[in-house]
Amino acid sequence: MSKKYNIGDTLEVVIEKIVPNGLGLSFVEDLTVFVPLSARGDRLSVEIRQLKGKTAFAKIVGILDPSESRIEPKCEYFGTCGGCNFQQMNYQAQLEAKVGIIRDSLSRIGKIEFDRDIPIVSSPEQLGYRLRAQWHADTVEKKIGYFKRQSHEIVVTETCPILDPTLEKTLNELQQNLEWETFLAKEINIEAAAGENEEISAFSAELIEPTREISIKAGGERYFFNARSFFQGNKYLVEELLTAATENAKGETALDLYSGVGLFTVALSKSFEKVISVEASSDSVGFAKKNAAHAKRDNIEFHKSRIKHFLNKDPASLSDIDFILLDPPRSGVKRQTLERIAEIGARSICYVSCNPSTLARDLGVLLQKKYEIKHINALDLFPQTHHVESVVRLERI
Repeated sequence: MSKKYNIGDTLEVVIEKIVPNGLGLSFVEDLTVFVPLSARGDRLSVEIRQLKGKTAFAKIVGILDPSESRIEPKCEYFGTCGGCNFQQMNYQAQLEAKVGIIRDSLSRIGKIEFDRDIPIVSSPEQLGYRLRAQWHADTVEKKIGYFKRQSHEIVVTETCPILDPTLEKTLNELQQNLEWETFLAKEINIEAAAGENEEISAFSAELIEPTREISIKAGGERYFFNARSFFQGNKYLVEELLTAATENAKGETALDLYSGVGLFTVALSKSFEKVISVEASSDSVGFAKKNAAHAKRDNIEFHKSRIKHFLNKDPASLSDIDFILLDPPRSGVKRQTLERIAEIGARSICYVSCNPSTLARDLGVLLQKKYEIKHINALDLFPQTHHVESVVRLERI
């Protein structure tokens, strides 16, 4: 007879591994239990908070026997703030967990058995690395900070160890000096980004101040952007990401999809006779053009367009593409768009992703369309969290 469980029950579990979304996986009789903020090897007392059939999500109520990889978190708000969820692990365990998450996603979601090595590039600094942040504010309660775990309640954080120090200083200044009475909306979001030389760019639909242009140097070039445009979040690994995505890529024509401010576009323009850059954001396209001009690259063709519309507008014009690089948002690429990309027939594709789950799903489509995986590299752009950047090179069969 199957054992019955109820919400509120307390269980003793041992964490076997870390799976996508950073959850610890464990098993008891007739039940799979997922536990956030755990480490592989932890023996824990947990309380069931949610039940779905034979699957439970539980909260740690006691650490009975800590894993050898468990450490004291660096942040006083860890466990309350909804940001970091890996600070309880030493850094080597974080890296191993991230490679495991990539493999689990490939196997479970993409049905891809990839038994070769997946090397991961570690971040030289695991704190103070982050160039971007999103802050939430309640103008009635006069609070600004991050969302609490699994909630839209705001946690006022005076410190955030993963932020670039200039961003942390900016957060503190906003907490002290924001003129709350000037806002009409009860809730506002603020996007912030840091450049070099303590430059800060901030944007909110509720702020009247102009969004400042900032810049950072990578791969021998200077890239301009602001808080409204996307740029990679780890200041220590931008060059390594450029290398992983564009190394040994050369030919006549490259197609850079979801090209943002042109980080990969400019790099590709040095090894291809022509690069076609496609991006939907007006702000990002404007910066991409500026970045190309600053690098003195005149072999780039820019298109402000949604990817699907661009690919379907004039398919014949894309028949001579040698190399395609795509760096989509976390949601990945729609199947019809992926099929259209595969139909172009480029001999090589590089897929850059910050979400192993959608990456695995999308790779499954490309493998059905006469492509094979040449290699997979991972980069730890997001220390102290379960997020990981993957760079996958595929070749036409």
